[in-house]
Amino acid sequence: MVCGSGRRGDIFGRMAVSVEIQHTGCVPVVRAEIAAFIEHALADRPGDWRVSIIGSQANDRWEMKIAGPNAFERSYTLEGTAGAHEPQVIGNLVARMVPGRKR
Repeated sequence: MVCGSGRRGDIFGRMAVSVEIQHTGCVPVVRAEIAAFIEHALADRPGDWRVSIIGSQANDRWEMKIAGPNAFERSYTLEGTAGAHEPQVIGNLVARMVPGRKR
């Protein structure tokens, strides 16, 4: 079950960001805030981007996976005890993990 997702793109379909958040236990407002930070981090990157965050019932670790153009793939474990479940922290991590902006 998808707890939160969003898809954004311009009117020409050149850029899209898809965010899925599952099994994190977050309230809808927090899921929306996480998605907004991720979308902002990827807004000026070209191509289609998919970010999924999957929580665990066994611990406070969330697995974040980022997929993008040119076979770009990255994974990262978000530790709740380290503060990595905060929306701004997640957005900053995404911004650092993806290739630089095209000028």
